[in-house]
This record gives sequence, C-alpha cells and structure tokens, in this order.
Amino acid sequence: MKREYHKWYSPNLEREMELLVFGFSGAKVLFFPPRMGRFFDYENWKVIAALEKKINSGDLQIFCVDSIDLESFYNSFVHPGYRIYRHIQYEKYVLEEVLPLANLINSNPNVISAGCSLGAYHAVNVAMRHPNLFCKVVGLSGRYDLTESKGYFKDLLSGFHNDFVYFNMPNQYLKNLEDSILIEQISNMDIILAIGKEDPFLESNYTLSEILNEKGISHQLFEWEERAHKARYWRKMVTIYF
Repeated sequence: MKREYHKWYSPNLEREMELLVFGFSGAKVLFFPPRMGRFFDYENWKVIAALEKKINSGDLQIFCVDSIDLESFYNSFVHPGYRIYRHIQYEKYVLEEVLPLANLINSNPNVISAGCSLGAYHAVNVAMRHPNLFCKVVGLSGRYDLTESKGYFKDLLSGFHNDFVYFNMPNQYLKNLEDSILIEQISNMDIILAIGKEDPFLESNYTLSEILNEKGISHQLFEWEERAHKARYWRKMVTIYF
C-alpha cells in the first residue's frame, strides 16, 4: 500500500501539522481522528488495513488528518470563546491547507469527509457548512451538538454560546437552515450516519436524522448492536460505508 507522510508549518494554526496519505488515486477521503486523536491512530488501529483492498485498487485515497482537540474543545484551561475560535482556525487549516494539498496530489473531483467519534463531528460539520466541496460524508459514532451534556460527556463549551458556536453545531444551525441553495448542495451529498444502539450519542444521531428529514434531505442512518464505539467496529464500518 502506498503511504506518504507530510508535515508543514500551518499559517492558520501557527504550529506544525502532520498527516498521512494512503493510496494513489480514486475518491479522496479526509479522515478525521476520534476525540483527541492523532493522524496515525487509524493506521495503528488497523482501520486503514481494513480498507487496503479499496486503496490498492485505486478506488480510494485516504488523507488521515491530525486534530487539535486538546487546544480547542478539550482545552478546559481557556475561555470557551477561545475554544470555538481555535476550532474555526482548524477548519480554515482543513479547507485552505489540507484540501488544496489533496487536490494537488489527486485531481479526482470526488471528496469524502469522514470520521469516528469526535472525528465524525468534524467530518459532518465541515461538510454541512461547505457542501459544495464534498460528494459524501460519513459520520461514525458521532456527536453533533457539543454543547449538550450526556452522561459523563459534558458540554464542551461550558455553557458559553455565541454565533460561532451556533454555526458549528450541526443539530443547531441545520434546524433553522432555509437557504435553498445550501439545502440543495447538502442534498447532493451522500450522507451516511452509523451509531451503536447503546452509544450515548444515539439520540444526537436521531436528532440530526429528523432535521434532515424535515428539510427533505436524503440520508441513511444505521444503528449497530451494542455501543459500537471502538476501533473493532470502525474497521467493519469503513468497509461498508466508504
């Protein structure tokens, strides 16, 4: 399997960032790591190995993106206003640095946004906010409103709310979306959500599904057995949904 390592200083984040690329052609997959994860996690957990056949056949090229969750949503040492600001910088890094690199490496016009756990949030949020850039989005074991508390998963913005928070929580801004052009662009994407029936974020997925249904946006929601919030499940999911 072809594997490339990339590292550069990000002007948007003002720090060095790393990523891994697997494959040589096909649809480009921006693959966001789970909560506080790293760009090498999916390789270490053999999630990439599960996709080896599709990668080696030239059907998919996977771009494993790094995260800065410990500097944004999971940085309890800073004001929540800075947490969402840092997240917005991260989105700019993805759109202005990672995506152009992917397009330079691979001219295939099809781009898929995907992720597991908090990576599913990143994948769904960026795709819903910029649907013209993606043909498909896959959210596995995701949470789509980080301001809601569920069990030991707390509100990651500590009760803080402003327009930046609102427009980065899919279950908030999509509910009131009325822009017909954006709705059409979102409808043009293949939208796949998968969640375990014992996952604490099950309700969040059904809320998103209901919102999409209300907007007339076609999508698929798959409910798995147990909690299904581990790499052994994600290895199976990616072979089905990617």
